[in-house]
Amino acid sequence: MPEQAADDLLEIILNRYSAKKSTLLTSNRLVEDWGKLLRDNTASSAILDRLLHHGHLLKFEGKSYRLKEAASRISQSKQKKQDEKGKNMDLSKEDL
Repeated sequence: MPEQAADDLLEIILNRYSAKKSTLLTSNRLVEDWGKLLRDNTASSAILDRLLHHGHLLKFEGKSYRLKEAASRISQSKQKKQDEKGKNMDLSKEDL
């Protein structure tokens, strides 16, 4: 991440907080890891303080729907290719 990432994010959050605007933020990182991720514990603490002051923290566990859907598409694609391959083999048997 860029060096100024924490400061930039803090500025956005502070502006939205002071204007009492809604903010929706998603992350696959634990809240405890934000200081390390943004390389600024002070800014990360201020960001989290503003986000969680009147906010709701939703924690989802389990497999990602995107990964599940991607695996399903890959499986369907493989099955389709196998089906097409089987049809081609049946056609070539008819030629004999």
